[in-house]
Amino acid sequence: MDKESQHQIDVQVETRYVESQSLPNEDRFVFSYTITIRNDGESSARLLNRHWIITDANGKVQEVRGEGVVGEQPQLNPGETFRYTSGTVLDTPVGSMQGSYDMVDGQGNRFDALIPPFSLARPGSLH
Repeated sequence: MDKESQHQIDVQVETRYVESQSLPNEDRFVFSYTITIRNDGESSARLLNRHWIITDANGKVQEVRGEGVVGEQPQLNPGETFRYTSGTVLDTPVGSMQGSYDMVDGQGNRFDALIPPFSLARPGSLH
């Protein structure tokens, strides 16, 4: 079994602007994001750590590293999914996020599951 078919982690993202927590006059724009992680591979996989690169419209970059997601290190057997919601705060109404999850398979092999770039935007900000 080659590593490509063994490690297939699909990451889907839905974002939402949280108007009730945002203060545009104070350059505070709050976004939530819901991530669905699906193990499409042939081996179990556990999410150990996360690494996010968050960029606002001014080019300010925040890097976030930490253990697990929302306090968990989910174990995904082939075909299983894990879904969670988290959030971030930007100084601008538009930004982007991307990153990776540090994973380990059932044999103890570490690998990265990439999170493709996605946009964060207050409604009406992009024309």
